[in-house]
Amino acid sequence: MCGNNNILTDNILTDKLLLYAAAASTFIAGVLHLALVPMFFKQMSPNVMIFFIVSGLAQLFWVVPTIKKWILPWYYIGIGGTIVLIILWIIAIPRSGYPIRETDVAIEVSQIAFIILSIIIIKKNTAEIKSSNVEM
Repeated sequence: MCGNNNILTDNILTDKLLLYAAAASTFIAGVLHLALVPMFFKQMSPNVMIFFIVSGLAQLFWVVPTIKKWILPWYYIGIGGTIVLIILWIIAIPRSGYPIRETDVAIEVSQIAFIILSIIIIKKNTAEIKSSNVEM
């Protein structure tokens, strides 16, 4: 019986670690997106500034559904939105010949981490739902 409690405790800790790591990764990307606005204020058009502000705020907001384990569509929307941001970055920076800065790398690594961690969370939740349905 004691072994089962350890496994349950380990699973709960692993789940929390995944949730907090995913939330931290989207938080970091959001903060860095917001930090780009004052860094390049004089070089950005108003449309680009608005884009970075909206992107950063959306990523900061995404901490809430990630930690609170809102229903799965929130994870899918977060993954989709993050993929769109990565694609836009690829088109706007490396493909256009602009230099890649450390901030760019940090943002993209954080976003990729969010995608990977969110997929792991979805897979774990789906497996847990299937196993609980089998037990019934």
